[in-house]
Amino acid sequence: MSNSDRTDGINRRKVLECMTWVGTGVLWTVSGGVPRSLGIIDEAVAQDAKGLTFLQISDSHVGFDKPANPNALGTLEEAIGRVNALPQKPAFMIHTGDISHLSKASEFDNADRIISQAKLDVHYVPGEHDFLDEERKFYRERYGRGAKGAGWYSFDANGVHFIGLVNVVDLKAGGLGNLGTEQLEWLEHDLNGRSASTPIVVFAHIPLWTVYPEWGWGTDDSGRALEYLKRFGSVTVLNGHIHQVMQKVEGSVTFHTARSTAFPQPAPGAAPSPGPMKVADDKLRTMLGIANVTFKQNEQRLAIVDTPLAG
Repeated sequence: MSNSDRTDGINRRKVLECMTWVGTGVLWTVSGGVPRSLGIIDEAVAQDAKGLTFLQISDSHVGFDKPANPNALGTLEEAIGRVNALPQKPAFMIHTGDISHLSKASEFDNADRIISQAKLDVHYVPGEHDFLDEERKFYRERYGRGAKGAGWYSFDANGVHFIGLVNVVDLKAGGLGNLGTEQLEWLEHDLNGRSASTPIVVFAHIPLWTVYPEWGWGTDDSGRALEYLKRFGSVTVLNGHIHQVMQKVEGSVTFHTARSTAFPQPAPGAAPSPGPMKVADDKLRTMLGIANVTFKQNEQRLAIVDTPLAG
C-alpha cells in the first residue's frame, strides 16, 4: 500500500486490496454474549491485540491427495507459514482434529514435522480420521499420554480454563458425535468448584451444537455438557469437522467452527452429502485457513480472527 493511499484515507476498495496483500481476516468480538464483526483488519490492528492469544488450526487431513486438494501437506505448511508470520507470537496452538486422513504413522510423522515448525506447544483432540487404526494407538501414543479415557483433558492458561473433549469414538458414517457418560461425568467433576467468572474454552472435533443433523454435524449428548457450562459467564466452544466458519451464540456460550487447512466442504444442505468440495484452483486458498483467538482479562470479550491462506 503506497504512502498516498495512507494519507488519502483507506476506502473499502483499498482495504480489500490490502487484505489480499497482508492476508488478513475478519475480527469478531463478543460483548455481553452478542457477537459482532469489526470487519476486515490488517496486520497493524492484529499487532495491537493484548491479553492471552492462541491459535486454532483444524482438519489438516495429511495424506489426502484427491482433486479437492492434491497437496494437503503443502497447504498445511502454508498455514504454519502464516502462523510464523504473525506479528504477535501466540501462547500456544490448538488443533481440533483430523490431523491425518487415514491414521497412518507416516501421516502423523509428516504432520508433526510441519506443525513443529511453528515452535509452539500444541494441544490436540482427535478427529474421526485419527481413530481409524486398531486400538487408536497412533493418536494415543503421540497426543493422548496423560489424558483421560479416549483422550480428554483440561489445563489452565492466564486465568482461562481449557477443556479438550473427544466426540469421535465409534462414530458411524453420517452419525452424530457422542461424548459418552464417562467423559460427561469427568467434565462435571472438572468444572465443580470453579468460579462462574472463570472464562472457559472447550474444544472438540465435531461441533457441540447441531449444525446439520442430516450430515451428522452435531453431537447428540452435547446438551448435558452445555448444562454444566451454562453457569459460566464466558464460554467459547471451538470445533472443526465441517471445514468452514460458522458461529452461533446461546446465552453466554459462543460456538465457532474453523476452516480446514486441507479442503473445503459444502455449506449445510448445499450438496447431496458432505465431503471434499472441488473449487477452482485460484479459489482454494480463500477457503482454507487458521483462527487467531485473543482473550482480554476482566472483559467479557473474545476476538477471533479467521485468516484464509489467500485473500
